[in-house]
Amino acid sequence: MPETIFSGPLQYALTCAVLVLAQIVYVLFGFGSGLVALGLLALLFPDIKDPVVVLLLVNLPAEVLLSWRARREVRWKPIAILGVGIAAGIPVGTRLLNTTDTALAMAALGWFLIAVGLVFLRLPARRDRDLPGWLAVPTGLASGVLNGLFGAGGPPVIIWYHLTAPNKTAFRGSLMTLFLLMGLIRVPVYALSGLVTPARLVSMLAVLPAVLLGAWIGDRIHIRLSDAAFRRLVAGALAVLGMLLLLKK
Repeated sequence: MPETIFSGPLQYALTCAVLVLAQIVYVLFGFGSGLVALGLLALLFPDIKDPVVVLLLVNLPAEVLLSWRARREVRWKPIAILGVGIAAGIPVGTRLLNTTDTALAMAALGWFLIAVGLVFLRLPARRDRDLPGWLAVPTGLASGVLNGLFGAGGPPVIIWYHLTAPNKTAFRGSLMTLFLLMGLIRVPVYALSGLVTPARLVSMLAVLPAVLLGAWIGDRIHIRLSDAAFRRLVAGALAVLGMLLLLKK
């Protein structure tokens, strides 16, 4: 049998269950897969690099599909500017992943997500705001560093699109397009850093059916949500994800 990251059938089954849940959240909201999966898989794997790399690889199909489906809703100029910061930040985060204990960063991110979720609950329903253009590059940079560090680069760009996206389809499609960009940058960066190993590639193929099932369920739920309910769920999801990170610590 090819080598995998799993110690046995029970760990494999639990990983598949976590990834079904993570993909439901990811495809439903357009973010959260990394935070949900890592918050739970860190309890199963002694080396956090294993789930970080596998999660990167299994998220790519959903990102390609949903980015393509939302292409007419996406505003490409902000994505291009955010992408500059993301491209600069991912190698920095990857270096930190290889050299730094991430517990403190995860705890700080957890408190940040809880605060942002509470703020989002109080924001007025109106979207489509115009943010200063100069904020795009540092927003992308912060997102890229977080993404390279532990595969959870969503919070900065989630805030950006929560304020600027005109509807839930544009919100999800824009985030998926950015995460696809992050993934396409991270794969060669991780490979050059020695993080993409044969065992992790085989493990990605082994859990792919669970990922596809979760993506299908998440898409069915997304279609049925109103914009108002979607905004409330996004705020609640951010706070819950923050709590998961604090519990992981």
